[in-house]
Amino acid sequence: MILPAQLFWICSIAILGLVLLVLIEIHRSNDRRENAEMFGTKDFENKVEERGLTPKEIRTMEKLVRASKFENKDAVLNSSHLFEAAVCDFYDFRDVDKVRDETLDAITGLREKLAFDAANPLTVIVCTRQFNVGNRVDILFDGGAKLKHSEILSRREKYWKVSYDDSFGPGKSYVGKEVRIRWTRPEDAVYSAYVKVMDSEPGKLVLRHSNDLEKQQLRRWLREIVNFPVEVTLADGSKISGVLYDLSAGGILIGLPQEYPGGTHVHIHFELPSFGPEDVEIEILRSLGHKNSDYPELFSMTASFTGAFGWTQERVLQYIFEVNKRKRQKKWPKMR
Repeated sequence: MILPAQLFWICSIAILGLVLLVLIEIHRSNDRRENAEMFGTKDFENKVEERGLTPKEIRTMEKLVRASKFENKDAVLNSSHLFEAAVCDFYDFRDVDKVRDETLDAITGLREKLAFDAANPLTVIVCTRQFNVGNRVDILFDGGAKLKHSEILSRREKYWKVSYDDSFGPGKSYVGKEVRIRWTRPEDAVYSAYVKVMDSEPGKLVLRHSNDLEKQQLRRWLREIVNFPVEVTLADGSKISGVLYDLSAGGILIGLPQEYPGGTHVHIHFELPSFGPEDVEIEILRSLGHKNSDYPELFSMTASFTGAFGWTQERVLQYIFEVNKRKRQKKWPKMR
């Protein structure tokens, strides 16, 4: 017969054995993540070489990927959203206030070289670290006071500084408190977030960053990312192929193998899903250069519809409405 004391020790040893096995497996998993070759390594290495990253930036990117939740190493290079998520994971793990300045500078350099900041109209904005110096934000204080068009004076990985003229009391009175910032990105959306005031300087407030941005789409035109193949007919009748990046009832963002000046008129042909072929004249507004990392060989250009485009505009509106309707139904299935 097993005595109670013996049963207690047997159970304790069994539990300790299970705990030890779990700890060993966790250690092995972490070791594999830190040292084993990850998915997408070859593509990652090719893109790193193409984009001219420095050795320090490459090492920093390795740290970001391995500190993140992503298994595909190449994914972080392809998406501003995934890049900022990896940065956030890294800062949470290491504590951003304890990360060395050279590593912080390398992350800033990576964001700029990968065109993941707000200067690139194709970039998805998910964090205030993507805002640019010179952008202007509204600051909403407790009690309803609002400072309009405060300029972003500097941006670092740990903090950012905005202009403040003591209109609503001394800047130091807000230190340790939260304020709401709001930034309007032309032809995109209004982004807002609550951020903590870390410090104040003469004419400045020092703010913490936020990766919890609320996005309100501008009502002018809803834009839909499509990446449709497009055929372009030039004025001389010759044809070239490109990519229709995004689509709205007011115009498009298109990628072409040649750069054209603003004011150039061309005809485009593309297939609009569920609606069929579209042929419409567009006017190139401006070239943004090589801004789309998925199509590095193409020039990104904004363009507006011109000529007889009313029918195309109506069908584009219907298409965007149907796409967004399906998105809402997928997000909230009970509302169907």
